[in-house]
Amino acid sequence: MHELKRIIGYLGQYKRDAVLGMLLVVIESAFEMVIPILMADIIDVGVANRDLGFILRQGVYMGICALLSLITGLLYARFAARATYGLGARLRAAEYEHVQDMSFANLDRFETSSLVTRMTTDVTVIQNALNAGFRPMVRGPVMLVIGFGLAFYLNTELALVFVGVSPFMIVALFLIVRHVGPLYGVLQSTVDKLNDVVQEMLTAVRAVKAYVRGDYECAQFAAVNEGLAATSEHTFRFAVLNMPVLYVSLYTATTLIMWFGGQMILVGALQVGELTGFLSYVMQILNSFIMISNVFLLLTRSLASIHRICEVLDEKVDLTSPEGAAAEVADGSVAFENVSFKYRADAQENALEHVSLSFPAGSTVGVLGGTGAGKTTLVQLIPRLYDATEGKVYVGGRDVRSYSLPTLRDAVAIVLQKNVLFSGTVRENLKWGNPKATDEELLAACRQARVDEFLDRLPGGLDYDLGQGGVNVSGGQKQRLCIARALLKHPKVIIFDDSTSAVDTATDADIRASLAALRGVTKIIIAQRVSSVMEADQIVVLDDGRVHAVGTHAELLAHDDIYREIYESQMHGQDPDEAPADAGARGGAPVPDGAAQRSREAAVLPASALKGGA
Repeated sequence: MHELKRIIGYLGQYKRDAVLGMLLVVIESAFEMVIPILMADIIDVGVANRDLGFILRQGVYMGICALLSLITGLLYARFAARATYGLGARLRAAEYEHVQDMSFANLDRFETSSLVTRMTTDVTVIQNALNAGFRPMVRGPVMLVIGFGLAFYLNTELALVFVGVSPFMIVALFLIVRHVGPLYGVLQSTVDKLNDVVQEMLTAVRAVKAYVRGDYECAQFAAVNEGLAATSEHTFRFAVLNMPVLYVSLYTATTLIMWFGGQMILVGALQVGELTGFLSYVMQILNSFIMISNVFLLLTRSLASIHRICEVLDEKVDLTSPEGAAAEVADGSVAFENVSFKYRADAQENALEHVSLSFPAGSTVGVLGGTGAGKTTLVQLIPRLYDATEGKVYVGGRDVRSYSLPTLRDAVAIVLQKNVLFSGTVRENLKWGNPKATDEELLAACRQARVDEFLDRLPGGLDYDLGQGGVNVSGGQKQRLCIARALLKHPKVIIFDDSTSAVDTATDADIRASLAALRGVTKIIIAQRVSSVMEADQIVVLDDGRVHAVGTHAELLAHDDIYREIYESQMHGQDPDEAPADAGARGGAPVPDGAAQRSREAAVLPASALKGGA
């Protein structure tokens, strides 16, 4: 119930609409409940006395009540819709904003498909419950109370007959709701699984087609889909039992009232009009029970969704800016002081252990190590994508925890191991690095990242549509676009997490030469190729989360076995300038990236890069 109150609190400015809607439902119900009394008077007074004027007058009153009930009902629909869809919009916005504030550690606790379901399906369930249940939620109790009051007013003996049937309905409804409640939570979890399978297939659709695994994916989807159907069937098999129970009670009560009412009419203790009016109230009361039962079922299902949404909203963000946070990073120096880290508090082993390093501002640092050595983990601590479990990380001579997060992350650019581009044009993607960048600044960054070698060949140049996730460019081109985007931030520290693995060695060398010209920027390069870091001011060799060795290329080659082994395995018998050309953009001829195709004399990009390409 606490979670329900919390969700209602998100009505915000729509609380006024919700209150007005409830008030209008009460008024509408009151007008409807007056009509059976007027109808009883028409039968018992107007018809019995053959008073046509009385009948017409009462008929006019009934018409006025019906008209007022219609008007208030229409007004209710307007206010209720605003409150319902306003709540849904605010809930989605609150979830989305909270997810944006979460750290990587927070996000690791939720499946991506589950977050999508919680922002869409679960909010829709709450929205539908409120939309379908708003009117009966108010109208049901109001009509129940007024109906019982007027039924007792008309005839106490017959009202007691109906009261005797009510406990059966209440107990049956309680048992149904109690059993169905937990099933709705299972149902939403099954929806998560379905979304997970669909998302995974669509994300990896190229691999699915390349390995001809379409039949396997269809079988996977069929299994989850049938599981969802079976869970839904099992859940709603019990949920729909409320209607047979209520209708059995309705017809039982009606039969008993007709029996006892008929007996009372025969002995003169009851008039026909009173019985007619009383039956109208009985129908109103039973309909209110049906409405209340449906509201309970809607509420039961929505409570499962409310709990799932509150789990997201209640997730405590573990990375926040401190009070009095530093608003400026002095320089690009980086230091690790006895740093240990593990991704989960209950993890048995650390991903990093007792790491102590120091990178002077403006230096170039290479990081090498085998798979799982902790290279990516190490650099993610610098912009506080994660916080060190033990020890301290310094940037610009200050603990990273002392900075405001926007300040620190604006000063640290990171090109992630997994290249991420967004739907839109080249220009729109590059402006993630600097929304105010001019075309000249964009092109300058493109030259530094060697994007200029293929940009003028893309139809539209900077206005070329990259497609969803950058599917219209090759892996190497995607990497270089990500590097250009990072350079546009003009950071004090720039991190390349194996960011040139998909480009040829000649282009890799050109990018490194361009980066070397950056002054005052600390460059941290994680690479698999020794050739990418051999000219660095210092090279860090990681092994199983520990610092194995630190030194220059010459020092490590002379004294470190691991580094020498990596170097010899990569360089022995290979021409480092020999590599396959990068594939071109889809939809046209491959874009040559080899050294023979490049024109180093060009100081600026051709005009076609700005206007429309070749």
